[in-house]
Amino acid sequence: MISFSNFIVMTRALFIGVWLLWSLQTIAQPHMRSLPDMNYEALVSRASITYDKPVTKSEEGLPIGNGRMGSLVWTSPSAIRFQLNRVDVFANNAASNNFFERHTDYCSGIGFVDVDFLKNDVFDEGNFQQHLSCYDGLMKVKGKATDVDILAWNEQDVMAMRIERNQVAPSMIHINLRALRSPVTRRGNHQAITKLTIVDNRIVLVQEFKEDEYYCSSSVVIDVMGGGAVASLVNETTLRLSVPSDRKSLTIMMSSSASFDPKHDIIAASIGKLELAKSKGFDGLYQSNKAWWKDFWERAFVQLRSGDGKADLIEKNYTYYLYVMASSSRGTYPPKFNGMIWTTGGDERKWGNLYWGANQSCLYNALFPANRDELLSPMFNMYSAMRKSCEVAARQQWGSKGIFIPETVAFDGLPILPDDIAAEMQELYLLKKPWHERSQKFMDYAFTKMPFQSRWNWKKDEGWKDGRWHTSDKGAGPFGHTTHIFSRGAKIAYQYWLRYEYTRDSAWLRNEAYPMLKGVAEFYRNFPNVKKEADGTYHIYHVNDNESVLGGHNTAEEISSMRGIFPVAIKAAEILGIDSDLRKLWKDVLKNLSPLPLRSEYTKRPPAPPDVWARSLPPVIQGDGGRLPDPNTLPAWFFDLCTLESDIITTKVANATYDAYFPDGIDDSTSVNVLSKLPAAGSLLGRPESTEYLIPNQIETSEIQVMPNRMDMREGFQAISIQRLGRAAEALHYGLCQSVPPYPGAQPVIRIFPAWPKKWDARFKLLCRGGFLVSSSMRNGQVDFVEITSQGGSVCRIRSPWPGSDVVVYRNNKRWRNSKDDLLVFNTEIGDRIVLELQ
Repeated sequence: MISFSNFIVMTRALFIGVWLLWSLQTIAQPHMRSLPDMNYEALVSRASITYDKPVTKSEEGLPIGNGRMGSLVWTSPSAIRFQLNRVDVFANNAASNNFFERHTDYCSGIGFVDVDFLKNDVFDEGNFQQHLSCYDGLMKVKGKATDVDILAWNEQDVMAMRIERNQVAPSMIHINLRALRSPVTRRGNHQAITKLTIVDNRIVLVQEFKEDEYYCSSSVVIDVMGGGAVASLVNETTLRLSVPSDRKSLTIMMSSSASFDPKHDIIAASIGKLELAKSKGFDGLYQSNKAWWKDFWERAFVQLRSGDGKADLIEKNYTYYLYVMASSSRGTYPPKFNGMIWTTGGDERKWGNLYWGANQSCLYNALFPANRDELLSPMFNMYSAMRKSCEVAARQQWGSKGIFIPETVAFDGLPILPDDIAAEMQELYLLKKPWHERSQKFMDYAFTKMPFQSRWNWKKDEGWKDGRWHTSDKGAGPFGHTTHIFSRGAKIAYQYWLRYEYTRDSAWLRNEAYPMLKGVAEFYRNFPNVKKEADGTYHIYHVNDNESVLGGHNTAEEISSMRGIFPVAIKAAEILGIDSDLRKLWKDVLKNLSPLPLRSEYTKRPPAPPDVWARSLPPVIQGDGGRLPDPNTLPAWFFDLCTLESDIITTKVANATYDAYFPDGIDDSTSVNVLSKLPAAGSLLGRPESTEYLIPNQIETSEIQVMPNRMDMREGFQAISIQRLGRAAEALHYGLCQSVPPYPGAQPVIRIFPAWPKKWDARFKLLCRGGFLVSSSMRNGQVDFVEITSQGGSVCRIRSPWPGSDVVVYRNNKRWRNSKDDLLVFNTEIGDRIVLELQ
């Protein structure tokens, strides 16, 4: 077994060797340059984490997961500890009436596991190392005369733990499986029932959650390979496997399952997974994982180096971000921003079990260029599954057509409302009926609803008084922070469109993307508060701008969304050759749609040129519409409304708006918050200073303490997350390689190193729109070459990395042509390999 210290030395040596090999090959091959064979193990291992002493709190543990099931792993002096979590366990659904108090709804947790060696010096500070290998997903824990390997099997929901003990007389080991709560917990008619049982000397924990027609269950089964362990019930919340002291080597298997079907035998399901894993043994699981992770890492990469170490810091955190997403985002549902599958103190967490679209975007927006499409599938699966309920909500809640996807939503969408409640809600929310005239029946119905759900987000907690829970509104009538946000639906639908653009999958466009695009476009077109005014333009009234402006007019969020969604809906319909009548109607809206709001229009004063975008036009019910667009969302940048390919006027306003966020300029002292999209916007505008300063400052944000495992708890208790790493990854991609159109739905254009500091060396392989896998490198401020592999057979458009110079173009290893054009355009076939280099 290689020691930890030798492993780190070897990793560093491998990495240096890769850089030397690249340099030598670049010098030795003056023509048809390309990246040398990549040592992915050396690269990815730079993101691995080694602890030389135990962590001080469980939230600092290291993550192990297979995308569906996972845990942080931490230690106490005598034990290795886990909280097993799953992405598909929810204590309640959208229809619940028992979680009317904020932060009380819960999810994900399925059981605590403690592997206790019964000696308080096994993992003390003097006998300790814990190492997470990002390359193969293997964790090693070293204690006094004890070596432990831990993994999560990619094929099935099984975690395995191999223990080797070197003591002459080792102690007994207790494997404790503990429930997260008492055997029966009630909240109104919500029940959480925990059952402990022993099946053929395996210990089994089952959870069941019930409320009205809702049901969800989970199971955990633990066994020790080779027998010899004795199962016992310790108390009403704890089961134990006792391993005798003469076992110096043993392997523990932990499996789990979950279901929404009360007829599903989840114990049998977990036992089946466990027995399959036992038949392969720890080494078999490891070899399976090793192959899976190898394939995962070789799909794309980013490798960076700079004299000040900042580029290296970005690379390390970028790779780690991909590791964490691969470990948590391959299930039926996406991991939640607030805790993911890494909570350690039970299954409650701040913000509860709903999904916040803005926060989830931090995890998912960066993944397309990373060429790991399967990590986005849980997000798409969840929204596709709730589409029918969103169609009903559009009609019931807003009197519109199409689909309404709220900013905050349960995993199963929105419940159907009683007709009379829906009718009154529509009148109130569209401001057709004064808020003070709302009926007692409506208020009684709303009382038990989850206040973080967007449709009930006007509710304000007043606390417990005289034994009763009290609520009021937030002072803006039917408006809450997320009630009147429609842009989330547009952003989700736009991501469906982007998946088509990156993959060129026509079946996806027809069956999944277009129904979403059409639904959102139809919602806006038929929304009662979208009106064509005397000036001939369409305006949208009584809407939010994210969470800061309530009841605004032509807000940046909604105008950006409409300007983004209509052109791509039109384009998709044209590609599919359908809905010609709708296309005409959408084109009319787009042609006559109001522009993005300007600050001068809000203040009614002549601008001090240049003018900048604002959050809203008047009137506004609550908030300051004259402020710059929300830096955490920046919708104009998301919808391709301002790119390096945009027209001069748009580019001028976009740059002026961006500069207004930084009146003192950008340098190494500029602070960046966790959720900020300013680094990504800066990269999109071609700002190298944004890449150089804002990305590392977001990774090492001063807003919140970053834990040793590179995660943070910005959102509150148990809300462990990597939101800032996702935002930084998005900005990094735009700094290295962009594939953006001049406006939504137009043909994308590839740019190489559009916002990269000249003093930083870099190489990458990333996916671009059109299905092009693009590789390039920059050394000492010079682009060495560009290699393009066509995976979709699309027309390729790329800006020359050497403007004004003669570029040699190779096609499938043969010299094809020369060009001095700034924009190179050429047809491709699937499998074509195009190489560009300076003459």
